[in-house]
Amino acid sequence: MPGDDQKRLKGGKHRPGLVQCNACRKQYTVTVGTVFERSKVPLNKWLLATHLMCASKKGMSAHQLHRMLGVTYKTAWFMAHRIREAMKTDGGPMGGEGSDIEADETYYGKKPGEEKNPLGMARRNRIVSLIDRKTGRSTSVVFNGTFNADTLGRYLLTNVDRRSRLLTDEHQAYKRPGKEFAKHVYVAHARDEWVSEHDATAHTNTVEGFFGIFKRGMRGIYQHCSQHHLHRYLAEFDFRYSNRSGRGIEDRERADIALKGIAGKRLTYRRTGAGAAALA
Repeated sequence: MPGDDQKRLKGGKHRPGLVQCNACRKQYTVTVGTVFERSKVPLNKWLLATHLMCASKKGMSAHQLHRMLGVTYKTAWFMAHRIREAMKTDGGPMGGEGSDIEADETYYGKKPGEEKNPLGMARRNRIVSLIDRKTGRSTSVVFNGTFNADTLGRYLLTNVDRRSRLLTDEHQAYKRPGKEFAKHVYVAHARDEWVSEHDATAHTNTVEGFFGIFKRGMRGIYQHCSQHHLHRYLAEFDFRYSNRSGRGIEDRERADIALKGIAGKRLTYRRTGAGAAALA
């Protein structure tokens, strides 16, 4: 409800929900300062879109939102990206004493201008994901630049508590930063080793399962994603995985958690060359 320094504007000249600040005389709504700001889409459609994206394990395409919400495809596409922005979380470093953190990398899509590059994986986007087995939390990043012990080490030491046990494959980039953690255990996939013979808990099967959900969603639901937007799709899959039903979080509660992330975030739409859309 509006306070003493505010008043709710009523009447046919004012749209529903409009509030005026008595001090500065400016008018605003409850969506100011959120990802819904300056949107003409009714709030009930925003809430339905958020629920649909949170309840769908592999995502909800903009075409499907367009049909179900009765908005244009462009509006549905922009709504989906705003909701993904709300899904982004910054929970600080994961893990801690007694925690197991799985780390692994995968590849998805093609880098701009690399469609005809014959170098195979070199032309694809590298993704690194971390899974905290204790909390079930997932966080992912797109590595656009050099991938080595230095760059990977900075990412790991920023996002993982050093008191954790780090579980990876045999990639050389993990070995030097792995020494900074309580323990570093790896399995040799090149030798068809998926679980350590000496320790049944030493594997990366959890994070590989997350990659399976991500790729099935991207290929089956979204089908195409440019490198420019890939980090937002990762945030969406990280959010749903971190707040999945297996952790006792159901669809309605998951949508409520996403809605708590709308404040303090903005995503604007603009046109670039050749009529392409961009978000900033």
